[in-house]
Amino acid sequence: MILMSKRILVAACAAATALALSACSPSASTGDKTSKASKDGTLTVMASFYPLKYLTEKVGGEHVTVTSLTPDGAEPHDLELSPKMVDSLASADAVVYLAGFQGAVDEAIEQHAPTTVIDVSSAAQLVAIDSTSNHPGEDEGTDEAQSGEAQSGKAQSGEAADHDHEGHEHEGHDHEHADHDHHHDMSMDPHFWLDPARMANAATLVGDKLAEADPTNAETYKANAQALNKELTSLGDNLVTKTSTCQIKTFVTAHTAFGYLADRTGLTQVGISGLDPESSPSPARLAEIGKIAKDQGVTTIFTEALIDPKVAQTLADDLGISTAVLDPIESQTDSSKDYAAVMNDNIDALTKANNCQ
Repeated sequence: MILMSKRILVAACAAATALALSACSPSASTGDKTSKASKDGTLTVMASFYPLKYLTEKVGGEHVTVTSLTPDGAEPHDLELSPKMVDSLASADAVVYLAGFQGAVDEAIEQHAPTTVIDVSSAAQLVAIDSTSNHPGEDEGTDEAQSGEAQSGKAQSGEAADHDHEGHEHEGHDHEHADHDHHHDMSMDPHFWLDPARMANAATLVGDKLAEADPTNAETYKANAQALNKELTSLGDNLVTKTSTCQIKTFVTAHTAFGYLADRTGLTQVGISGLDPESSPSPARLAEIGKIAKDQGVTTIFTEALIDPKVAQTLADDLGISTAVLDPIESQTDSSKDYAAVMNDNIDALTKANNCQ
């Protein structure tokens, strides 16, 4: 009986010693985010939606494991995050996002930010929303907006939008409609990735920030970012060159996601819906678009994979013209095509529809 008690005592002491040692070990700390990355030697990065996932994967290469908060094939504007995704964000090493675009992501980062937070909005040089340019406000297409004829007059006369927005920064949001859903609160057009030149700037920023987060691989991140910057700059140059001879200067889209592309090319975008792809155009707006299309000789109404094409198809049928896809690349809908491939498809679609020689 006494022997058994001694054995129990020895076992208990051994267990207590092991527990004490494990408590002192760095791997036992659940709050140590560095140890999470070291398991497979990569940084765990969350990207808020596909274009930023693309940038991060290209810049990070083998040194990052990237997950998108917006699932492939899902619409990013109205993203809602599950508790599991919020937990994943909190435990990640870094997040890459566009402040002001996805309210759920902004809120999650504010409450559960990982060690490194990379906001690309300043590098993207976002443009303020208004009703007289390629970046119309959310009320574009409503009955209240029909009294403003500045945009339609510009489009009907064939004048290309002349915007020099390179100095704009993502600062000072003016959220006048705070009671609306988050996508109605945007004071800046978020769709910068449809201008490859802005994507190139964002690539450089992501490279610099990853280098700060992981100094061991800093040179690799910066080299990858520089290479990607050159690729995206070349893609942007190709876009400008191929659309420079367009005979038709106006293009009609399912929603006004292509303002930055239009600015870069000197074309004029006319959207059936506003920045929110789920908004419905009024009959007056559809009639206005029909008149613009006829006056400008538009041959094609552009649809999108993630938006019901019924309204666009009906409009095209009424006008006796065709439909084609112009992808806003808000999500990856075809795993065989990355951002660059889809942008090249968009260039081909534009040059065909707008009779570019």
